[in-house]
Amino acid sequence: MPLPYYVSPEQMMKDKAEYARKGISRGKAIVAIEYRDGVLLVAENPSTLLHKISEIYDRIAFAGVGKYNEFENLRVAGVRHADVKGYSYSRGDVSAKSLANAYSQGLGNIFTQDIKPFEVEVLVVEVGDPNGSKNEIYHILYDGTIEDEKNFAAMGGQADEIRRYLKENFQESLDLAAALQLGVRALMVTQNKTLTERDLEVAVLDRNKERRRFRRIPSEVLNQLLSPGT
Repeated sequence: MPLPYYVSPEQMMKDKAEYARKGISRGKAIVAIEYRDGVLLVAENPSTLLHKISEIYDRIAFAGVGKYNEFENLRVAGVRHADVKGYSYSRGDVSAKSLANAYSQGLGNIFTQDIKPFEVEVLVVEVGDPNGSKNEIYHILYDGTIEDEKNFAAMGGQADEIRRYLKENFQESLDLAAALQLGVRALMVTQNKTLTERDLEVAVLDRNKERRRFRRIPSEVLNQLLSPGT
């Protein structure tokens, strides 16, 4: 009788991590940048129907990179989590931190217990109030690790180079046009082509809006914001 095939736990985790990272690296990148009036999210996404950036709740946004069906399942679960908590308690009790913790636990369980890990990374972003409370940006990795980001975040293909560019060029209190132009330049760092409004999906969490603070930026507005001298 042949002996069962054995793989050490360390090697199994290493193989799972490598598998997940390869899938994520094939995804087009996403950046989040804090600006004067909130948080900007910019994704390379030519599709007008399949969104990588979405609203989760009043002041909370979600962005995912990797396998679309997997991060879409996470988005839907996040909406349900937020709705149930907001209905059971109050809308103010729904926070990006609690949502990020839920995603962390779910992705961590999948990574350790299932044969195939999710090939995704997600951002959960909450905009602060006009009274000066801070924005929150949580980056959740495929294995459930949470990273608390400040000023900016990047994930997807060649995210390390994008982060380096943002670190070198980010300035506080950017207006929307300057933040958008910085985000687009960062996405183009690893490419040999120019990204236009047709290649982008852009949304903001605007701290000055009432209640629902998420809004998408349409292509005609993107064209104006990306114009030189704006």
